[in-house]
Amino acid sequence: MASRTTRKRSRGKLFGLIGVLAVGLLILLVILLVWYLLAGRLPSPTPGPTEPPRPDTQSADCPDVRVLVVPGTWESNAADDPFNPTANPISLMLNISRPLQQQFPVSRTDVFTVPYVAQFSNPIALPPDGQQSYNNSRTQGMQKATEALVDMHARCPLSSFVLAGFSQGAVIAGDLAAQIGAGNGPVPADLVLGVTLIADGRRDPAQSIPIGPNPAGVGAEVSLRGIEVPGISMTGARPGGFGQLSDRTFSICAPGDLICDAPRAALNPFNILPSLAALAGAAGNPVHTLYNGFVVDPAGTTATQWTTQWAIDLVNNAPKPAHS
Repeated sequence: MASRTTRKRSRGKLFGLIGVLAVGLLILLVILLVWYLLAGRLPSPTPGPTEPPRPDTQSADCPDVRVLVVPGTWESNAADDPFNPTANPISLMLNISRPLQQQFPVSRTDVFTVPYVAQFSNPIALPPDGQQSYNNSRTQGMQKATEALVDMHARCPLSSFVLAGFSQGAVIAGDLAAQIGAGNGPVPADLVLGVTLIADGRRDPAQSIPIGPNPAGVGAEVSLRGIEVPGISMTGARPGGFGQLSDRTFSICAPGDLICDAPRAALNPFNILPSLAALAGAAGNPVHTLYNGFVVDPAGTTATQWTTQWAIDLVNNAPKPAHS
């Protein structure tokens, strides 16, 4: 009798333990689901708007050229002023945008610096670092950059465009260029004068024109293509490259910069989370932060100097639409 009672108690304890484990597993699954949803997923590209016939003239307050500048990780925020950005006084892209603003009146070109959260949360930080995930940051940057192009083209259908970005901003500007080059972008390809991507995380050396050294590596997203954890989607190279914009899309990448010169094989396919954590920290590594002094030609021209002069030349030679 005592033996039977003991067995019943043991069985009850076992069932109780199983129940506790089941509840614990359910709670863990709910936490993972909430984390996954909050971390964000990248939206699928949508076809661009149908292009109406262009008029012969446009409003007198339209610039001839809009230069769209997309800062890198930790170099912007969503509330920044796109025409006078102050979120990060040492943002690399200020070395390009400010000289352009000084060179031209707004009637010739307006320089729009995309304001977005510009963060990259470390996926294994404990406690969490409180930053937005890469997916959420990148999605917001893409949305705001797209809106800046759509709004300008709707108001000023004859204005041309120049695109430039650094790091996470280069991914955004490059993705926009790829969509435009494929005929699915927010503006027609013939209105885009040129694109320059500095430290592009989706860099494929075969898809763009190199300025300066042309490292054998690839962008980190290409190296880690197909890997997806909550908040971080590694999307690989851009399918089809830059299409109609291939002949005017330039890439600058310093050898050893993990963001754009990662090994062609995955950084560490057997240790993915630490590899992604290393990628999150790569935006602060010495090579990645020194493009303002990175020399790209025998004359000693730096990456930012080259990009500035390239943009100045494009604006100087851009069409001058008639105004009404």
